[in-house]
This record gives sequence, structure tokens and C-alpha cells, in this order.
Amino acid sequence: MTAPSRLPPALNIITLATFSASLSARALDPVLPHVAEEFSISIATAAGFAAVFAFAFAIIQPVLGAIADIFGKARLMIVCLMLLGIANILGAVATSFPLLFASRILAGIGSGGVFPIALGLTSDLVGPEKRQIAMGRTLAGAMTGNLLGASVSGLIGDFLGWRGVLAVLGLIVVVASVVVAVAFRGAALTRPPRTSLAALKQGYRTIFANPNARICYSAVFIEGCCVLGLFPFIAAFLFDLGETSLSIAGIVIAGFAVGGLFYTMTVSRFLPRIGVNGMMMTGAAMVGVQLIAVAMGPEWKLQTLSLIFMGWGFYMIHGSLQVFASELSVEARATALSLHAFFFFMGQTIGPIAYGFGIQHAGKVPTLLSAAAVMIALGFVCARLLRQTRPADARPS
Repeated sequence: MTAPSRLPPALNIITLATFSASLSARALDPVLPHVAEEFSISIATAAGFAAVFAFAFAIIQPVLGAIADIFGKARLMIVCLMLLGIANILGAVATSFPLLFASRILAGIGSGGVFPIALGLTSDLVGPEKRQIAMGRTLAGAMTGNLLGASVSGLIGDFLGWRGVLAVLGLIVVVASVVVAVAFRGAALTRPPRTSLAALKQGYRTIFANPNARICYSAVFIEGCCVLGLFPFIAAFLFDLGETSLSIAGIVIAGFAVGGLFYTMTVSRFLPRIGVNGMMMTGAAMVGVQLIAVAMGPEWKLQTLSLIFMGWGFYMIHGSLQVFASELSVEARATALSLHAFFFFMGQTIGPIAYGFGIQHAGKVPTLLSAAAVMIALGFVCARLLRQTRPADARPS
């Protein structure tokens, strides 16, 4: 297997783009208690910011995937980076709950045009045999962004408040969009034939004719619900334990991204040894065990450790599902990966609502234990049902 150092240099630019976009993904989670206090709303209502960001990210995916396949992935990704930065800055100056809500919708749309499209570009650049490792590098950018976004937002929040968080991250993303645009001008990217509308319709038929599509898309929806749906409540859980520092909440949430970085550093070693099925089963089991640990309400240092292992396990199964999604179609690969993101972020939209309902009516422990059981079962189901197949529209070799 080719070493990661032999991967195309253009992956470095793609990684920078995913890093920049991911800074904003969990930016409000550590500071939600302060947002709720300023606008006199409940934590459950404030958690709606995560849900609306995820919903906007998800609902725009079929459109963005089609635009990327027709007009070009790199150009769309740069425009969406700029939109994300501007949306964050608008959120920083919002004077009411509805205006902040609207800014998060725009941010979700902007973010939605970066990461899935970056995965499409990555898949265009490398063959299936190196794809999970190449995607691991792209994920490394996203995980580093998530890590810094969550931890730094808590730190900024302690000094500048939640508005300072959005303003600083917004400026960073705007500057990054300019840097990525300049860098792409000299990048040697493969340019597969652009898709027409007629071919796009055929691409959708190709994608959903593959039995792996239904399994992949259902699985990532469940992941989004059970894992990412938890995050808006972590700061509130810590507040219940007496940890009211936003920096502490940011550190705990950032643990998940640290686990994702461990995945990117170890995937090239574990994948040849345990295979894709082993990655999915092991990863899902790790997530389930850590959800159980968080349910027990340990002190913040142990919760940080749990989030590290949860992130590591999550990306073992999620990274495997991304590779299956990338092989659903060649001609409509951006569409296939955007649909993957659509279902994943729809899960993140439903997740906070489901967690809020479960915690309110059944309690924290039963809700998290249920999510743990679902995740463990998911890993075994995916390992049993998913099979690596050649895309139906692949050209003869």
C-alpha cells in the first residue's frame, strides 16, 4: 500500500479547506449556557442552534452535490468557505434570537459546501486502494479544526463572550478562503468530465440501485443521532456537576476531535490487520462503551478521556462508511458523498431533539444507554450487510 507521504500534494490544500470549515462546526457548543442566558431561553432551545446548523448542512446537500458535479468541486468549495466566514461574523452582531438563528442557517449551508465536496475531490485524486488513508488525511484537517474550534471557543468565550467566539472564527475562515483560493490556482487537480442534468438523473439511479446505498445512508443517519446529537448537552451535564467554566466544556468536547486525530494516525496500521469489517465493529463498540461511561457522570477529566475514545471509535466506523459511499458512483461521486452528508447531518438535526426529549421524559442515564445499545448493534449490522463492489458506472479498466 502506498504510504501516505506519496499521496497527491493537492490533498494538502483540501485538508486546509476542511480545517478552516470545521473550526465553526462545534463553536457554539461550549458557550450555549451563556447564549441561553442572554436571550432568556432554555438549554434545550439553545441546543436548537446545533440542530438548525446540521439541518441546513443536510438539506442543501442534494443541491450542492449536483452543482459540484456540473460546475466543478473546487470553485464551489471556495465560495462556501467565504459564505461560512461571513455567516459567523453576522452571528456575532446578531441582536435577537431569530437573527442568530438565521446566521446559523447560513453557516450550515456554507459548511455544507466544504467537507463533502472535499471528500469528492479526494476520491477523484486517489484510487480505492488508497482512498480510506487519503480520506483519513482530509479528516485530519477536519478533526484538527473541530479540536481547536471547540477548545478555543471555550477559552475565547471566557474572555470575549460567545459573540467574540463567532467574530474571531469568522475572520479566520474568511482569510482561509482567500488562501485556499490562491493555492488552488496552482494545484494539479484531476478534472473528471462534468456532469449534465441528464447524466445526473442517471447518477441518482445508479447510486440508489446499489444496495450499499440504503445501508450506508441509514447507518450515518443513526450515527448522527446517537453520537453528534449528544454534544449540545455536554456543557449542561458539566454544569450539573458544578463545572461552570466554558473552557472546561470546550476541552471535554474537543476530546472527540483528539480521538478523530488518533484515527487518522492509526488507520493505515489497523486497516490491513482487521479489515473494514473489523474497523466498523470495533469502532461501534468503542462508541457504545464510552456513551455508557458518559451516562455515569464522571468528573470532567474522565469525560474528556471518554470523548477521546468515543471520537476514535466513531471515525473507525464513519470513515469506513465514507469509503463505501465514495464507491456508489464514479460519474456522480460528489452527489453520492453529498447524500452521505445529507443523511449524516439529518441525524445530527434529529439527535439533539431526540436527546432532549429522552432526557426530559426518561432521564439522562436511560437515554444514553439506549444510544449505546443502538451504536453497538449498528457496527455488527454494517459489517454483516455491506460488501465492497465496483460502481455500476465505472469505466472498464
